[in-house]
Amino acid sequence: MFHKDLYGLRLKKLRNLSGERQADLAAILGVKPNQIMEMENGRKTTTLEKLALICRHYNVSADYLLGLTDEPRPLVQQEKEG
Repeated sequence: MFHKDLYGLRLKKLRNLSGERQADLAAILGVKPNQIMEMENGRKTTTLEKLALICRHYNVSADYLLGLTDEPRPLVQQEKEG
């Protein structure tokens, strides 16, 4: 089941793991930084278009962000070195 709080926590975790600021993600999505803050605090969500951008940017499935699975499966598998 979808919960805004879980979506926000996972979005913030992904952003922090990438070393990005809210302003960085806002620029990628074409929104204001306060909109990222609202999403991360579980007060707002986003459009499907922006959700797809977030998933591509962080290489994670929408299922993970939306709380439908606890496994952050990548959209694109990284090539193995060696």
